[in-house]
Amino acid sequence: MAVRNRFAELLPEIAGWRHDFHENPEILYEVHRTAARVAELCHSFGCDAVTQGIGRTGVVALIHGKTNTSGRVIGLRADMDALPIHEITGAAYASKVAGKMHACGHDGHTSILLGAAKYLAETRNFDGTVALIFQPAEEGGAGAKAMIDDGLMERFGISEVYGLHNAPGLPVGQFAIRSGPLMASADEFTIRLTGKGGHAAEPHRSIDTTLVGCHIVVALQSVVSRNIDPLDSVVVTVGTFQTDSNASNVIANSVVMEGTVRTLDNAARDTAEERVRAIVTSTAAAFGAQVQIDYQRGYPVTVNAAQNTEYAAQAAAAVAGGVLRDIKPIMPAEDFSYMLEARPGAYIFLGNGDSAMCHHPAYDFNDEAIPAGCSFFVTLVEQRLPLDLT
Repeated sequence: MAVRNRFAELLPEIAGWRHDFHENPEILYEVHRTAARVAELCHSFGCDAVTQGIGRTGVVALIHGKTNTSGRVIGLRADMDALPIHEITGAAYASKVAGKMHACGHDGHTSILLGAAKYLAETRNFDGTVALIFQPAEEGGAGAKAMIDDGLMERFGISEVYGLHNAPGLPVGQFAIRSGPLMASADEFTIRLTGKGGHAAEPHRSIDTTLVGCHIVVALQSVVSRNIDPLDSVVVTVGTFQTDSNASNVIANSVVMEGTVRTLDNAARDTAEERVRAIVTSTAAAFGAQVQIDYQRGYPVTVNAAQNTEYAAQAAAAVAGGVLRDIKPIMPAEDFSYMLEARPGAYIFLGNGDSAMCHHPAYDFNDEAIPAGCSFFVTLVEQRLPLDLT
């Protein structure tokens, strides 16, 4: 088995959907046009049920197989939202919306799932039901959690769930996966320091929050170097540092810093939060500054279930002739993690070729990856929900 010939035939049509989504990017939950177009297409394919408004603007479409002796429902998920980035690709179908673009390939993910939906609705060579999940707000809005909180899994009887993401740098049509932790959790913190501002020439009369903040930034690096097992992966980054003064001869009265903490297991996640809080409060106290820290847990670790990883790997290998297994985890986060907490499943990477990296203004999804992505979803369904031909 390999890439289905039908998807070579459908590629111009599927790429057309993708280009339309790309030209009209929408962010977070405001994916009204995209969701409406997805629902329209699913209706046109003959899906058995199309439900909008799940998790505010999510869409779920159901396709029943030729038989349903198993009663099982497999969920396939694609994200629909874009990013607040100004596009510089120069593509003929470049974003028409200033300051917004599909810089992470969600236009491609959505189009791949739509292509698979069209094929599955035509053939129905499976036993059971496929739930096509089109999700808003992956980029920082926890749209997966919103859909789950809205009853996604229970309402549609989903027993296992799968998703894919394009991977720049991986050859087009190649797949890569691992069992266990695949992508990191993503927590965020905001540190607000208040000292005593003053004249730069009289530091002894002040409590210098810039100095305090610098000590905190340096001390936070000890979380990884001295508090975490060297074999574990943890990242602590202070991304912003803002004083309330723009003058060179003023000691700032206050400083605000923002940062992120990323880990690959819950024990390290707990340790990192504990140490960040302790370092920030104790360092501020040592200098006599007041401090507030707002520490927010974000997306959890994306963890592939072992058996479902094997199912996904077998489907990918059937399409591509092989699959990269046991790849190293990566530290970006993905809110598909919430779905994998709710149901067993797996997340897989699909090669995007030699493209710009995701979240770069020159990034573009590679249309040549579409047939492999569609074939993967279809093969997975037919392998997991086989028809009894006896």
